[in-house]
Amino acid sequence: MKLYIALLSLTLFASVVLLSPAVAEEGAIAPIPRTIPPQGIKVEQSVLDALQTQLVALEKQIAVVKSDRLIADVEIYTKAVHLALRHGEFYRKSDTETAKHLLETAATRLKVIQEKGKPDWTTAKGLVVRGYRSEIDGSVQPYGLEIPAELDTSKPVPLYVWLHGRGDKTTDMPFIAQREKSTGKIAPDDAIVLHPFGRQCIGFKSAGEIDVLDAVKHVSENYNIDADRIVLMGFSMGGAGVWHIGAHYTDHWVAMSPGAGFAETARYTKLAKEDFPAIYEQKLWGQYDVPNYVRNLFNMPVIAYSGEVDKQIQAARVMEEAYQLEGNKLPHLIGPGMGHNYHSDTLADLLTQIKEFRDLGLNRKPAKVTLQTQTLRYNKMHWLSVLGLEQHWQDSRVDAEVSWPDKATLKTKNVTDLRLNLGKITGSFQISIDDQKLTLENLDENTRSFLLSKQANVWHAVTNGKLSSSLAKRPSLQGPIDDAFLAPFLVLIPRAKSDNVHLQRWIDFELAHFDDRWQSLFRGKLRWKYDDELTEDDIAQYNLIAWGTPSTNQLIGKTMAKLPIQWDDKQVKVGQLQFDAASHLPQLIYPNPLNPSKYLVINSGPTFREDHDRTNSLQNPKLPDWAVIDISEDPNGSTPGIIAAADFFDEKWQLKK
Repeated sequence: MKLYIALLSLTLFASVVLLSPAVAEEGAIAPIPRTIPPQGIKVEQSVLDALQTQLVALEKQIAVVKSDRLIADVEIYTKAVHLALRHGEFYRKSDTETAKHLLETAATRLKVIQEKGKPDWTTAKGLVVRGYRSEIDGSVQPYGLEIPAELDTSKPVPLYVWLHGRGDKTTDMPFIAQREKSTGKIAPDDAIVLHPFGRQCIGFKSAGEIDVLDAVKHVSENYNIDADRIVLMGFSMGGAGVWHIGAHYTDHWVAMSPGAGFAETARYTKLAKEDFPAIYEQKLWGQYDVPNYVRNLFNMPVIAYSGEVDKQIQAARVMEEAYQLEGNKLPHLIGPGMGHNYHSDTLADLLTQIKEFRDLGLNRKPAKVTLQTQTLRYNKMHWLSVLGLEQHWQDSRVDAEVSWPDKATLKTKNVTDLRLNLGKITGSFQISIDDQKLTLENLDENTRSFLLSKQANVWHAVTNGKLSSSLAKRPSLQGPIDDAFLAPFLVLIPRAKSDNVHLQRWIDFELAHFDDRWQSLFRGKLRWKYDDELTEDDIAQYNLIAWGTPSTNQLIGKTMAKLPIQWDDKQVKVGQLQFDAASHLPQLIYPNPLNPSKYLVINSGPTFREDHDRTNSLQNPKLPDWAVIDISEDPNGSTPGIIAAADFFDEKWQLKK
C-alpha cells in the first residue's frame, strides 16, 4: 500500500507537505491500512494510461466552462473516474469499461454545454443521474432519480428519499452506473424517487447527512416537488441513516420508514461497560444515538420495518423501548421469515400506509411540538428553536403548545434560550413557561417571533429579540471538532516548517492523512490555501482549519492569545495542566477570534479514523472540543497519538473548572 505522503503527489498541494530532509531522516510514520474503500484489483497500465489521458483532456475542457450551472452534471462523471484512478478503485475487470462509459457520458454532456445546446438529461424521465456542488468543500456530489414516464410534473409531485445500504466498494463510479441501470426497492408511480450518495459509506453522518439535505434541495430547485410531501425511507445502513436523519431533521419529512440498520452505538456493537471508551467519547454518542432524540419522532408518522430473523431487528427493538419509556408505541412491521430483506407483502402494506400519511401532507404549523436534543446542532422543530442549553450532551427537551392567536404553554429541561416563530401576532400574547407567566402587550403586525431567555432561573420574553452577542455556544457554533466539517471550510497550510523535527513529522503525516481520507472516504477535495494567502472574505465565509504551530502558521500565531489554551515553543498549557511542547500539541475547535460566527480548528480533521470504519455505528466524533496529543506514539487507525488530555469547553466556550 502506498504511503499517504506519496499519495499527495496526486493532490493540488503536493509540494506543501513533502517531508524536509531532517524529518525524512527520522523515518516515515507507518501508513494506516484503509478499511473503505478497499484496494481494487490490478489493472493493466496501458488501460489506466488511456483512461488518464482521456480524463485529463476532459478536465481541461471543464475548467473553461466551470461557471455553467449544469457543469456539476458533467463533473460527477470525471470525478468518479479520477478517484477510481487515484485510489485503485477497480474491483472487477468490467469496471474499466464502466470508466470508459462514464467519460463518454461526460464528453457528451460537456459538448451540449459547450455548444449551448438543449440538455436532454434535465427533462428526461426514467433513470436519471445528476449532481450538485457541495458548499462544504466545493466538490461535486452525484445523486440518482427515478421519474415515472407517465408522471405529470406540471404540478407539484411527492418526493421519496431512499437511503442506500452499505457498500464498501460502491464508490462514485459503481453508484452512478447502478443509478443509470437499476431501479430501487421502491418505485411509486405518482412520485419521484431520489437516491442520495451520502458521500458513499459514512452512515449518512457528518458530511453524509448534509449530502442528503443538499440533494433534496437541489432536486427541489430543479423539479416541481411538493415540499409538504417528502418521504424519508432506507434500508440497512440506509435504515440507520433514516433513524438519525429523521430524528434530527424531523420537520423536513411528511413520514419516514427505517428498515433494519442500527440506532445507537454501545448495544449494537455489543460493547461491554468495562470496555467503554473515555467519558467524553461516551457523551459524544449523544450526537447520533437515536434514543436520545426519540421524542422528536412523535411529531410525524414513523413506521419501522424488520425481517423476522434479521439480526438488525435490534435497531427497531431498541427504538421500541425508547418509545415505551416516553409512554408511546412504535409502529413496527415485521416481514415473516425474512432475513436482511423486505418481504414483498409487508413492503406493499408499508408503502400503502406511507402513501396515506404522504397524501395528508406535512402540517407546518402543528399546535403541539416536542423537541429533544443533546446538542444545538439539532435544535429546531417547526416553529420552535432552541438557542441555548444549560449544558451540552445532557437530555434537553421542550414540550410546547400554542393556542392561536394569543397563548402558548411550554415545559423545558436543560434549556436557557429558545425562540417561537409563530408568524404575525397582534394585541397581547400570554406565555406560560415552566409554570412562569409572561404577558406581552401592544404587539403590532411586525411581531413575528418571541425570544425567551432564562436568567437566574427566571424566564424573560422579548418580541423579535436577538440573543446577546457575548461568546456562547449557539446553533452551528457548539462543537465538537467534527462539527466544523458539516459546513464550508478552508484548510490553511503554513509555508514555514517547525524547528521541532518530531513535531513537523507528525504535522506532515496528519495533514496528508486528512487530505487522503477526505478524498477516499468523504469523496471530496480539500479547499486549501497557504496561511499568508488568507483574505477577509475567507474569514467571513469559512470555518478555518489551521495546521502548524504558532510560529509557523500566521493564523494560529495571531489568534493564540485569544484562545483558552496557550501554546508556545516550550509548553502547551490548559488551565493548570502543562505539557512539554517538544512532544505535545493541541487539537481544538473554537469560535474564530477574527470572526466569532465561524469556527477555528487547529491541527485536526474529522476525528473518527480507519479502525472505526469497520462498522458505520462507530463513525462518530471521537474527540470533544479540545485535546492535547502526545506524539511520542505515532498516529494509528484509532488515534492521532496518545490522548494526554481532552474535554469540552463550557457553554461560554471557556475551560471547565
